[in-house]
Amino acid sequence: MSDSAPAPAVRLGTPTGRAVLLTAVLGSGMAMLDSTVVNVALPHIGRDLGADLAVLQWTVNAYMLTLAGLLLLGGALGDRFGRRRVFVIGVVWFAIASLLCGIAPHAGVLIAARALQGVGGALLTPGSLALIQSVFHPDDRAAAVGAWSGLGGVASAVGPFVGGWLVDGPGWRWVFLINLPVAAVCVPVALRYVPETVPGGPRPEGRGRFDVAGAALGALALGGVTYALIAAPDHGASASVIVPAVVGLGLGVAFVYVEGRRTDPMLPLEIFSVRQFSAINVVTLFVYAAFSGFFFLSVLQLQVVVGWSALEAGTALLPTTVLMLLLSAQSGRLAQRLGPRLPLTVGPLLCAAGMVLMTRVGAGAVYWRDVLPALVVLGLGMVALVAPLTSTVLASVDVARAGLASGINNAAARAAGLIAVAALPLLAGMGPDVYRDPVAFSATFRRAMFWCAGSLLLGAVLAWATVRRAGRPVCHPECEYHCGVSSPPLDPGDV
Repeated sequence: MSDSAPAPAVRLGTPTGRAVLLTAVLGSGMAMLDSTVVNVALPHIGRDLGADLAVLQWTVNAYMLTLAGLLLLGGALGDRFGRRRVFVIGVVWFAIASLLCGIAPHAGVLIAARALQGVGGALLTPGSLALIQSVFHPDDRAAAVGAWSGLGGVASAVGPFVGGWLVDGPGWRWVFLINLPVAAVCVPVALRYVPETVPGGPRPEGRGRFDVAGAALGALALGGVTYALIAAPDHGASASVIVPAVVGLGLGVAFVYVEGRRTDPMLPLEIFSVRQFSAINVVTLFVYAAFSGFFFLSVLQLQVVVGWSALEAGTALLPTTVLMLLLSAQSGRLAQRLGPRLPLTVGPLLCAAGMVLMTRVGAGAVYWRDVLPALVVLGLGMVALVAPLTSTVLASVDVARAGLASGINNAAARAAGLIAVAALPLLAGMGPDVYRDPVAFSATFRRAMFWCAGSLLLGAVLAWATVRRAGRPVCHPECEYHCGVSSPPLDPGDV
């Protein structure tokens, strides 16, 4: 399709429309499942590979590092070279990396393959929703996005259960290998039914920019700081910790300098001159750092200390995502009436209370008495928070910048999770082998929960002090049914 070709107008009720929706759901669901099921498998990965806590951290963070660093670039590649083409490449890349994860003979190969998975995720994640926005007829677009969001929410909700079932059944390697049959269905359907789209005419601000230098500097900066934080418990204030930290911070400064001087940056720095946009992104950093730290450590606590199986631990976490799936639409509508300030303050406070309640979970814990109340309070906080947060981000900037603003917010949340998974064990005093000692892990887990609660309290205070009613109402279906715990939903903007 040429740049001047008219935009496709696929109707939702047609076979082609259903096929487009299927491939978008399969692609995004594959990445969404992977971000939730891997945590459940961590104790088994560590035991099977003889790995210490740092390896478990890198198993999570290698994926988040490349995903967060390349997410904005992935969206720009789709705008430049075709959304279907980049989406299909991302799915194939993700599947090949998943195969490498599944057959990894040792921790080094697993970590490298996880980093490659993140590259594939950065290509397919922005493209999934962008396909729907650009392919469907305007009259069907909202319904298609709503269906995509709802089905994606179901995938996210069942992810921990599926992960636990796979780990306890065929083994942890199938947490990765399960992506292969999904990709085997997704790719042929995409190639046969999804029309290619390359936006014609002038691109909206912040879209279609191909900034390799910015993406590389951002990813390397995050990588240096992350490496230092993960290595610190084992090596202390040694050169192997200080040098990567200094290099990472230096690369971060270089990233800001390069983005400020480019005429077509991946991250236009002037967008942060919008006070509400900047404030809501700082709130995002605090709350999603806490979420990522919580979900990384809680499945370890439930398996290592409480003694539950991977299936039991994964199933135990279902209430948070089920509550988000059932109640987010009502929360979004309530926030439209009340304004974002109250829910963005009350939501983090409820989440903080839930994490404090999790400190009661230890050896001999009873689910209905000790675990469920904490998860229900946490889930209600996330219901109050996620939809208004994303809507406020989108409403704080011009319509032409909506896709850019959403991408920055999503990447900020993933970067916050990356740093939290690296820093939280250090702050809580977790040594390299702590997850093999239930008593020691339980004590450090309680300290980590208070750190997470403190981060949420800071987010609540900042939201109350800085967030005001949005200048224009924004109600996006992908906000209302989003159940991901690692990041806010992506919106590709008007296409």
